[in-house]
Amino acid sequence: MLKSTGTYPSLIVDTTAQRAVSHAGAVLLAATASRIGLDRELSTALAPWMRPLAVHNPGKILLDLAIAVAIGGDCLADIAQVRSEPGVFGHVASDPTVSRLFDTLAADAPAALAAINTARAAVRARVWDLAGTDAPNHGASANDPLIIDLDATLITAHSEKELAAATFKRGFGHHPIGAWVDHGTGGTGEPVAMILRKGNAGSNTAADHIEVTKMALRQLPSADPCGRPGRKVLIRTDGAGGTHEFLSWLTTQRLAYSIGFTLNLDMVAKLETIPASAWTPAYDADRRPRDGAWVTEMRPVRLARRDAGDRPRRTTTPRRATAIHRLGRQPAHSVHHEHQTRTARRPRTPAPTPRPVRRPDPEHEGHRLEKPSPA
Repeated sequence: MLKSTGTYPSLIVDTTAQRAVSHAGAVLLAATASRIGLDRELSTALAPWMRPLAVHNPGKILLDLAIAVAIGGDCLADIAQVRSEPGVFGHVASDPTVSRLFDTLAADAPAALAAINTARAAVRARVWDLAGTDAPNHGASANDPLIIDLDATLITAHSEKELAAATFKRGFGHHPIGAWVDHGTGGTGEPVAMILRKGNAGSNTAADHIEVTKMALRQLPSADPCGRPGRKVLIRTDGAGGTHEFLSWLTTQRLAYSIGFTLNLDMVAKLETIPASAWTPAYDADRRPRDGAWVTEMRPVRLARRDAGDRPRRTTTPRRATAIHRLGRQPAHSVHHEHQTRTARRPRTPAPTPRPVRRPDPEHEGHRLEKPSPA
């Protein structure tokens, strides 16, 4: 180890008989953070939350926690793995110091998150500029846009955590939604935004999709911060983003998008009417045709939208009709998705003739008609 003026010590490799260093792979993370200036940006951004006479810098504490998560940690106490190697990671804060920092940041969470995101955006712009032609936004255009993937996931909580709730898969935990920049075949996804949500949060909540997209766009380097990226950025998500509100917002922002949605029976029927000449092969990430996958455009198709206050219409198929369709046979009765208007009222049938009231038989009652019944 050599002395260093940065956040983390400078290391060298030698052949002396020294003991092995645990988590040596995390040295690459610490060295990368120091080289690109992430430690300095975080320290500057979080300076207002640093207490007087404090020994540990808030930016250094957050980096140590990030390294602890990267090597398998899942709680604040797991920073002890980083603390166990002071020769590699320098002086690491104690558990009470880490807890006090998070209490301080949580007291003004919106401002603290904004400061952290500003530091991340500044460092990302510097790194992508240094990457040159290898940057994900290099040569981005309407024909070859920068792709941002949106997706939500379930995280299990083993105890009562803040915002933890029952999930739709009968679990318990959180349901965050995040955004990742696609690096193509030469790399993986780069996380740019994340929203922590309750476990019972909806999968297709348009407000959450819009918010995480805004956060992701603010992380992208841009020569004109006030301008819009336009068709150079493509938002891609699954059927959870197939809502009218989210698609309308993407259209107003002039963003390209690729959104999945569930096909209903009407759409399936329209697909069968498309001629074979209108279909083109689908391509994978390497621009090679995918076996059994085809693409077509259906411009005249418009998705129906139900206004507030309208009576919901029946769109599901009865079980018997669905089962018959799966078997490839036609149902014995026609299935209607809307209630038909009655042209005439059906005539009422006459009431049935009342049956005579049955009375008790005197013979079975134990006396005759000419004899008085016993008192």
